[in-house]
Amino acid sequence: MKRTKRTSAGEALSDLLVDLFRLDSLLLTAGDRLVAPLGLTSARWQVLGAIIAAERPQPVAWLARDLGGNRQNVQRIINDLHREGLVVFETNPHHRRAQLVVLTDKGKRAFEAAMERQAPWINGLSDGLSVKEIETVHRVVTALRNKLEDKDEAGERA
Repeated sequence: MKRTKRTSAGEALSDLLVDLFRLDSLLLTAGDRLVAPLGLTSARWQVLGAIIAAERPQPVAWLARDLGGNRQNVQRIINDLHREGLVVFETNPHHRRAQLVVLTDKGKRAFEAAMERQAPWINGLSDGLSVKEIETVHRVVTALRNKLEDKDEAGERA
C-alpha cells in the first residue's frame, strides 16, 4: 500500500496540532479550576463570554456558530445557565421558536468575577513570551481556523 508522505510544513503542522490538543485539555482543566469557586466551568464561562461579545441578543444556534461549537451542546449549557439565573430567554421577533438568550445581572456579575480571576492568571501565563510571539501564533491559528471554516462551508453547499 502506497502511503502519501507529508511535506515539511505538513509534518510541522501535525506536530503543532498534537501540542494544541494537549494545550486545549490543559487550558480547559485550568479554566475549570479557576472559575469553580464561582460555580462556573470553562464551558459555561466561554458561553457567557460569547453572549457578552455579541452585539445584540442571539439565538442559541448563532451563539454555537460564533463559538464554533455544536448547537446541542451549547443549548445544554445555556439551559444550565438559565436554571441558575445567569441567562433568560426572550421572544425573537424574527423566529417564533428560536428564542434569544439574554444575560441577567447575575450572569454579568459572574462573567466579570471570572475575568477578575483570569487577569492575574493570564498575565502569569504570558510571562516570558513576547507580544510579537503571541501575535504570530495568533495569526497562524486564525489562518488555520479560517481554512477549516471555509472547507466546512464549502462542504455544506456541496
